Amino acid sequence: MLVYLSLAVATGAALTAWQAGRREAAAESSHPPQGQVLVVGRHRVHVVEMGQPKGSAPDLVLIHGSSGNTRDMTFRLAPALARDFRILVFDRPGLGYSDRLNSTGATIRQQADVLRQAAAQLGAPQPVVLGQSYGGAVALAWAVDHPEALAALVSVAGVSHPWDTPLDTFYKVTSSRIGSALAIPALTAFVSRATVMDTLDAVFAPQPVPEGYAEHFGIGLTLRRNSLRANARQRANLLSEVKALAPLYSRIGVPVEIVHGTADDTVSPNIHARQLVRDVPSAALTLLEGIGHMPHHVATDEVAAAVRRAAARADLR
Repeated sequence: MLVYLSLAVATGAALTAWQAGRREAAAESSHPPQGQVLVVGRHRVHVVEMGQPKGSAPDLVLIHGSSGNTRDMTFRLAPALARDFRILVFDRPGLGYSDRLNSTGATIRQQADVLRQAAAQLGAPQPVVLGQSYGGAVALAWAVDHPEALAALVSVAGVSHPWDTPLDTFYKVTSSRIGSALAIPALTAFVSRATVMDTLDAVFAPQPVPEGYAEHFGIGLTLRRNSLRANARQRANLLSEVKALAPLYSRIGVPVEIVHGTADDTVSPNIHARQLVRDVPSAALTLLEGIGHMPHHVATDEVAAAVRRAAARADLR
């Protein structure tokens, strides 16, 4: 009996791995890298360059949030700013087509350092740096640890301060050793498009998901096993990393523009944006009434205006 049970488990695992591999291959075929791949240290970093030629306009780095990739920024925001900036859109480590830095989850400060080095490789030693959601924390780490290596900072629905709610059950499971080994392959292999679309609806609420976004974004890239593992560990570690970073915000001296929706139920403006503008003397806050967690898609003009203000305050325009 035990032999048959072992065979059944092994067969199930093999079928799950096979189906996960099929889905991953399909995702990468339909949504290949849009840009070039740099090597920083021993790690590959994927970057999409848009906008103006190097040296002809201010440099702007765009950093996506959790479960994201470059395509989140190339959908609306980067095109809206392409006339005024040379834009570098990075896949954060472990997501999209950038390598994981380690198996335990790259910290926001490690990620900031890698992206800073990548930007410098591309001739952007002092860019305007924009981060959305989790990417906002990475942008803040960049400003705290490398103040000489950016001209201004823009936080869009950005994570900045500690919160009281516990880690979501999904991330508790997927960041664990057992969940990483068992739950993540099953998600990659079998999660339905309807479930994914429900998640997208919740992220964009109360606004609808823009037409064409899901197809452009490449949901399948997010659902690859390595991406799910990297994202889970990053999310599990984020709170402790933000607790360590937040007391250092007084070090930030570059112009900072904060854009946050008042209806954001994912990253509360009261916990994050309102506290950040108090902690950073050079910060200015724009609250977008009734806007949720994705203002760069549903209030693109307002976000683009904040980027232009940041550049002007830094004497770049």
